[in-house]
Amino acid sequence: MSPPVAPPGWSRWLVPPAALSVHLSIGQAYAWSVFKPPLESALGLSGTQSALPFQLAIVMLGLSAAFGGTLVERNGPRWAMTVALVCFSSGFLISALGAATEQYWLIVLGYGFVGGIGLGIGYISPVSTLIKWFPDRPGMATGIAIMGFGGGALIASPWSAQMLESFGADHSGIALAFLVHGISYAVFMTLGVLLVRVPRPVQVAADETSGGASEGPSSGVSGEAGSVTGVQVSARSAVRTPQFWCLWVVLCMNVTAGIGILEKAAPMITDFFADTSTPVSVTAAAGFVALLSSANMAGRIGWSSTSDLIGRKNIYRLYLGVGALMYALIALFGDSSKPLFVLSALVILSFYGGGFATIPAYLKDLFGTYQVGAIHGRLLTAWSTAGVLGPLIVNWIADRQEEAGKHGADLYSLSLFIMIGLLAVGFVANELVRPVDARHHLPAPTKEAADVTARQQPESA
Repeated sequence: MSPPVAPPGWSRWLVPPAALSVHLSIGQAYAWSVFKPPLESALGLSGTQSALPFQLAIVMLGLSAAFGGTLVERNGPRWAMTVALVCFSSGFLISALGAATEQYWLIVLGYGFVGGIGLGIGYISPVSTLIKWFPDRPGMATGIAIMGFGGGALIASPWSAQMLESFGADHSGIALAFLVHGISYAVFMTLGVLLVRVPRPVQVAADETSGGASEGPSSGVSGEAGSVTGVQVSARSAVRTPQFWCLWVVLCMNVTAGIGILEKAAPMITDFFADTSTPVSVTAAAGFVALLSSANMAGRIGWSSTSDLIGRKNIYRLYLGVGALMYALIALFGDSSKPLFVLSALVILSFYGGGFATIPAYLKDLFGTYQVGAIHGRLLTAWSTAGVLGPLIVNWIADRQEEAGKHGADLYSLSLFIMIGLLAVGFVANELVRPVDARHHLPAPTKEAADVTARQQPESA
């Protein structure tokens, strides 16, 4: 499948909606908890077992993004979105069969393995294309799309809950809900597949005065993009640089800190105020989770757009430094002030979402637009690691503290201080980021090679 090239007059503002159609769909992953209680009741599962599809999906997200990144660069966004559509929707259909036949391993295989591949390919599918369309505002462009992943649960959670109420929470009702999800998301993601375009490369003309080359920047209206200039690093070379691994640590630490709260948000706020005069009800805890999802979504567009103004390193100083301060406030004073607890958690989750949305622009600044999608895919293995590490830290320590006879906020104190330490490690890693050494740069393109470079032809991996 050849990447669809925009015709003359194509507006670049049609590309973010195409990306959103995919990200809003795969963002359903954050609503998996809606299915946990019905699955546990219908199939006799433990809480750990019912979490397995989600955990495997996040692991496969990182792995498929890493191994599929080069293919995404080579084949273009339409191919990637099509693969994401087929895998993500098929995952639901396989899960529907598993629920209908009460074979839980099929749900793990479908939602976790097959659907997880769709998550990874779908997540990175629009990134490099958006950066090419919006070279003037890469943080804002990627933030718009990745905002959809954070906000997908706001749609999927009530929708899924309503279906389970209508169809029933037994295994046949769950199967029917999975079936409707698979078909509906296939239709919605098709809109993105049909709409997405890549910019037309501009021919580089010789500058008669200097003998150099002149280039036309992306106008955002004509459907053209300038030739690739500045520092350009291939994906193969990027993973050999200290800058890549510093950013890997930065992303892993930021995600670990955010997902630690996100995964256990409802029981955490309930436990923190269980022994106070103002305990948190189940309904209020659910509302808190919705607020966190909103902060996650808002941070993806708000903070990533801010990074276009103040720079990527400065915005990560904010994520990591202020994030550590918010954790300290929760650990020291969170159980004495409900507004302080909620506000601090909202800030942390906004940084969590912002970190995801800003990292592609940070990569573009360091490595250029050549193969930035492939580099981003490899970096997302940090998400796979954090997806296991964050929940493990919070849940394992809480279980051990409970066994030791502790309760309330004491269940989480050690976890919170560990998160502060991890954010400090990420802060140091961000400070170590420097421009990429010239030995990793690709040679400057010649006039004859300009068209090849502009089409972003990747090296074989």
